[in-house]
Order: sequence, then structure tokens, then C-alpha cells
Amino acid sequence: MAPAPTSTGSTKVDALVQNVAASTPEKLTGFALYSRFALAGAICCSVTHGGLTPVDVVKTRIQLDPVTYNKGLIGGFRQVIAKEGAGALLTGFGPTAAGYFLQGSLKFGGYELFKQQAINLIGYENASNNRTAVYLASSALAEFFADIALCPLEATRIRLVSEPTYANGLIGGFSKMMKNEGIGAFYAGFGPILFKQVPYTMAKFVVFEKVNEMIYQSVDKSTASSGMQTTINLGSGLIAGFAAAIVSQPADTMLSKINKSKGLPGEGTTSRLIKIAKELGIRGSYTGIGARLFMVGTL
Repeated sequence: MAPAPTSTGSTKVDALVQNVAASTPEKLTGFALYSRFALAGAICCSVTHGGLTPVDVVKTRIQLDPVTYNKGLIGGFRQVIAKEGAGALLTGFGPTAAGYFLQGSLKFGGYELFKQQAINLIGYENASNNRTAVYLASSALAEFFADIALCPLEATRIRLVSEPTYANGLIGGFSKMMKNEGIGAFYAGFGPILFKQVPYTMAKFVVFEKVNEMIYQSVDKSTASSGMQTTINLGSGLIAGFAAAIVSQPADTMLSKINKSKGLPGEGTTSRLIKIAKELGIRGSYTGIGARLFMVGTL
């Protein structure tokens, strides 16, 4: 709470000052502030990723079986519907919505928290002069912790998409993987998910911030309407999404491949990743990039 204002010696003026102080919003700090960032990120990521589940299903099918699904995004939609029905496009919705709720809370809440900690550590002026480094470090740290929460649910989603008869939804798929393969199966793709999500998030936040800064060098933010500011944010987000998708696509393809099925007896995660990378090559690692550009740009 704000401290009580000092008396001015005038009852009327004191009353006016107290009314102004009472109507001034209290500045949020600490848990009250960062919990709001976390909740906003959780809701937005859950809704957007969940809503784009059909695109993610087609994108994953293209990555896992490019020979069959070789007709692009629209053609992929038609193939999935013709083969399995429209309901198949929502395969993995539960793990996607739940996983990105957790991931979004830690990513957006953590990003804002770590930026503030950087300011506290090196000072506002140094942080401002080196803001690109602050953006990169803050986003990388936030995404690392977010991926610990996301990885098990992403592994479940990919298994459900790659094997439609594997289980009936989030609870069934999660339970079956835990029972048959143990907790290690959920983190077999932790390396790829870090290589995918950390560069993805770093590119997304840095490009967004930089594009935003460039636009506002020509547009006066103080006089821009809320609609104009929203349009600028959406445009910055679209460009940032494209950049993030291109940077992280190879790791996204490897993540889909490694979570498709469990490895051979005695085969470690590292050896599996090396084998997948050799099989894919540069061109193969960008399989499904069109669908992913559409998906990430929309996100």
C-alpha cells in the first residue's frame, strides 16, 4: 500500500490528495506481477496451440511419413480426413492444450522475471545498452524450465498422432507410456525439444522486440491508438514467428521422429539422434516447413 500522504495544512487539499491517492492503481511487483504474466502466457499458449491442433497433426504426419503425405498442408488435411475422418485432426488436443498451458506460464512469466533480474543485476542503463543479450539470455533460461514441464506431454502428443490406435486421449496415452516404457520415455526427446524450443523462443522474442522497436521509430507510440498498437504487435509477431520456425525446424522434425516409437534394445538417445540426423539430412530436416510456417506464424 502507498504511504499516507503528508498533511498540507488544508483540510480540503488533504481530502483531494487522499482521493487522488486512493484512485491511483497500486503498482504490481513480485508474485502479484509475474503470476499475471504467467497466467496470460498459459491461457494464450493453451488456446492458440490447442486451436491449431489440426495443423499440428498434418505437420507431424508430413514429417513422419513424407512419402504418403506429400501433397502439402491442404492436401494433408484431405488425406487425413479421407483416411481417418475429421475427428483425427484433433488427435493430441489434450496433451497439446495441457502441455502448452504449463509451457506458456513458465516461458512468458519466466521471460519477464529474468529480464527484471538482469536489470537488477547489471543496472538499467547497462541492461538497456545490452538489451539484445538480455532478451536472448532471459528467453533461453525461461524456455529451459518451460521445456521440463512440456516434454512429457509433447512426447504423449506425438505418440498419439503417430499411432492413432495407441490410446484414447491424454490420460490413456500418458498412463500407457509410463507403464510400458517408464519415465525415461517422456524425456527421450528432451535434447531435441531444447534444440527446438530454446532457439525458437530466443528468435521469437528477440525478433519481436527488434521489429517492434524499428516500427516505433517511425510511429509515435504515445499517440498511436490501441487498434494500431495491436496491429503493430500482430505484425511483429508474424515476422518473429516465421523467423522462429525457420531456425527451429530441424529440431522439430527430429523431435517428431524420436517420439514416434521407442528405440531398439540397448540404443541410447544420443545414438538415436545421430542416426535420425543422418537419415534426414538438411533437406529432410525441413520436411513440413510450409505447414509449420503457417502454424507458427498464426501462433
